[in-house]
Order: sequence, then C-alpha cells, then structure tokens
Amino acid sequence: MTTYEGKCHCGHHQWEVKLEQDQSKHILCHCDTCKILGGGAFTMNQIIPKSALKITKGGEPSNYKYKGDSGNSVNCSYCPKCTTHIYHHQEIMGPDTIVVRTSLLPEARKNFDVGAEIYGKDKMKWEKEIGQTFEVLPPQ
Repeated sequence: MTTYEGKCHCGHHQWEVKLEQDQSKHILCHCDTCKILGGGAFTMNQIIPKSALKITKGGEPSNYKYKGDSGNSVNCSYCPKCTTHIYHHQEIMGPDTIVVRTSLLPEARKNFDVGAEIYGKDKMKWEKEIGQTFEVLPPQ
C-alpha cells in the first residue's frame, strides 16, 4: 500500500490517499456530469474505501448532491474556496466506497497509467479507447 498526497487548486484542502498496488491507475470517467464539473472530456479517478482517504488540512469539505443515473444520490465533496472536487460518494456503491480524483495527486498525474474507462456510453465520438471500457460502471 502506498500513500499519496493531494491538494485542491488553492491549497486550502489537503489529504492523503492510501492505494493498493492494483489501484495505482486512473479510471477515466466519461459521464456527462464529469464533463460539466471538470470542463474536459473525462475525469481521472479511483474507487476506494472511504477509510483510505484522510483529510489533513481544511476540515470537512463542502458538499453538493445530485441524482445519478440510478436515481440514487451522488454526494460531491469539494473545497468551498476554489471548488476543486476532492471525491464523490455514489450511494449506489454502498456507504463505505468513494470515488477520489487521482488527477489531484501530483505523483499520480506523472506516473499512473489508465486502468479502465467508465461511462463509455457518454464518450466523445473522437476519443480513442485507451483502457478496458465499461458502458456504465464495472461489475461489482
């Protein structure tokens, strides 16, 4: 297990994420919500237990909630000062699983490969497949 440090754009929030060796890859999310929130074709993430994330500066992040494709809530935790999204909790994944933004971990930006792509159904038509692609989420 390796610990990675992350921080939001303004530095108000900082955190540590513990990832197993097989989690040291980006999961690209192509859903339309990620496109709108992130301003790009996809976001870079990893699905982890909530206990693997420790906020070390800035306190509890602000929260925004919306309904996902399943009809269940998705809770977005972000810095209230710069609005960087730190992690999301999709209720359909259970109470202890979150989706952390690996693009906010400097070491991950430099060194992680792509492990998989999710929400392939929403991919931009010009994007090439660079990892195993799932129409929505991988089977649990």
